Amino acid sequence: MSAHRVWRLGAEVDTDALAPGAWMQHGVDVIAQHCLEALRPDFAGNVQPGDVVVAGRDFGIGSSREQAAAALRHLGVAAVIAPSFAGLFFRNAFNLGLLLLACPGSEAIREGERIAFDARAGTVTREDGAVLQADPIPGFLLDMVEAGGLLPQLQQRFQARTTS
Repeated sequence: MSAHRVWRLGAEVDTDALAPGAWMQHGVDVIAQHCLEALRPDFAGNVQPGDVVVAGRDFGIGSSREQAAAALRHLGVAAVIAPSFAGLFFRNAFNLGLLLLACPGSEAIREGERIAFDARAGTVTREDGAVLQADPIPGFLLDMVEAGGLLPQLQQRFQARTTS
């Protein structure tokens, strides 16, 4: 398991903070440049592929805009870990290949900490070796994330059927 740098956010981060409305007429590449600018102006310019967002409860509340999850994925965020997620954001994230881990103990994880996670085992390991348990994720959702999202997964299935 590789270590991932943590970006810490509070509770109830809404989709407008993730994909600001003023930029919605643009593609995800532009929207991502403004991801979280109202809460963390340093985020979009400094997040690195493989970094992890750890937030408080109800991450992704607000509108159903799928660009909120798409912006995080475009920036290379490996996972979002929070005690709970808004239902629409949860579904959009997995459809787009963004891993979410619902982890009640995640409130203890600190900004800048390096953590490891195993989505299939449902564990998050902190720098000090403490292991937090995440809620189980159905295998079909993990398969979707590994495929890069729902559309790439369906394309893979279609290609497998047409070549066999």
